[in-house]
Amino acid sequence: MASSGKKPRNGESGQAAVESALTLPLVIFLFLGTLQLFMMLQARIMTQYAAFRATRAGSVNNGNCERMMHAAIAALLPTMERTNTPDALAAAFSAHRNNKLAPLPGFNGDMIWLIREQPTNVNADDLNFDQGLAPPMRLEVRLVYWYPMRIPFANWVMTKMFRAHFAIQDYTAANPLILAEKNANWTTSANSTMEAQILGEYTSRSANEFIFPITASYSMRMMTPALQQYFSQQNCAP
Repeated sequence: MASSGKKPRNGESGQAAVESALTLPLVIFLFLGTLQLFMMLQARIMTQYAAFRATRAGSVNNGNCERMMHAAIAALLPTMERTNTPDALAAAFSAHRNNKLAPLPGFNGDMIWLIREQPTNVNADDLNFDQGLAPPMRLEVRLVYWYPMRIPFANWVMTKMFRAHFAIQDYTAANPLILAEKNANWTTSANSTMEAQILGEYTSRSANEFIFPITASYSMRMMTPALQQYFSQQNCAP
């Protein structure tokens, strides 16, 4: 029995192929970009937790930078490596305890910056700590997590967009999301909203790495006095 269905014309078949080729990059980016954004949201939450852990470690250890750094790094490891077993957690911490994103392929710079905004000018050990003779000493910490974006295609497109948004570099080549557009027109804004020191580091590193700085702050009352030996320099990193 002969089929009653009509065969598609060659012109219609070609038109469908062209439409698919034009829309496929956008569909792929919507899927991969959504996945990358959800991972960045998880990293944002973990950065806030890491800022708390670092501040807590400094509060009970006289502002000891090493313990603050290690507390923050350990809190952020689930966003980078498998940590679902004690052995996996130990291996991940061993690989990154020196505050480097490496050995993640394609990443070489610092993993975090830990900036101590308070207390400042710790020139001598406080003998009257918490004796009611002065206001309570607080430890204020700002954490910058150089988050590695590792979702293929989405990381490249989003880095180009971020660099244009933060007035680092125009992107006027072919639009990777809509192939018919030969000029993406992702132009830099007049002013960058990113802090100058972070912007300088991001400008340098994002030229070769798919990263994004996520920041969080936390403040806590010092449970132990700030010792001069741990404040020879104000910030733990950079």
